[in-house]
Amino acid sequence: MTERALSYGPLPAHRLDYYPAERPDASPLFVFFHGGGLESGDRGSGSDPVFTELARRGISVATADYRMYPAAHFPDFVTDAARCAAWCKEHLPHRGLVVGGSSAGGYLSMMLALAGEYLAVWGIDSGDRRQIAGYFCDSGQPTVHFNILRERGLDTRLIRVDEAAPLWHVMPVADPDKLPRVALIVADNDMENRLEQNRLLRRTMLHLGWPAEKVPFTLMEGYGHTGYNYAARADGSLVYPPMIEEFVRASCSAAEE
Repeated sequence: MTERALSYGPLPAHRLDYYPAERPDASPLFVFFHGGGLESGDRGSGSDPVFTELARRGISVATADYRMYPAAHFPDFVTDAARCAAWCKEHLPHRGLVVGGSSAGGYLSMMLALAGEYLAVWGIDSGDRRQIAGYFCDSGQPTVHFNILRERGLDTRLIRVDEAAPLWHVMPVADPDKLPRVALIVADNDMENRLEQNRLLRRTMLHLGWPAEKVPFTLMEGYGHTGYNYAARADGSLVYPPMIEEFVRASCSAAEE
């Protein structure tokens, strides 16, 4: 049964829903951040079919709210995501932890994966697979997010790469074996320039020493932006849960090696 509105911090937005697997102590935990352009969306109703299916498959899920525009400003939503991931790591039972999200949540996941200072505040090394096994970055924006550009008074179509861009934080790799896995998922008919930017992020990571197997890239053919999140196959089964399950299990298994 879903545990609703657990507090991971002091603010009203610091709430999450927890979908425990049957044996949460022996199950991986997937911490998910919703999309909505950093200005809309929420953690759901407590009966989300994707998270319910993941729990049935033996993957516990924590899906979280976070501060958004217009009340929030960069980096409020990133610091909230880091606080949430750290709280889940400390307070929820799990055997291996993966952070992920879709669209704006994909951006937050990229930031946590590559900008180590946010999780370092909580004593977590974002680049150590033994601490966080992987990051599931679904259709995130690797450059400065368009709503951060709007906050700055800039045209939201501009490409900017600075401290608010996941791409800016990609650094040369010292110990490839230590790294977590970072999945990049994007649709072939995604938002303008989103596919190209995700390809650039992956190529930059490889160029700076990330092993190719640590940065799996999935092109969702025949879909628009995150259109596969609740899509079903002909037999009625959902497309998204097995994608997440495969990545979470593989990442947590690799982290234990």
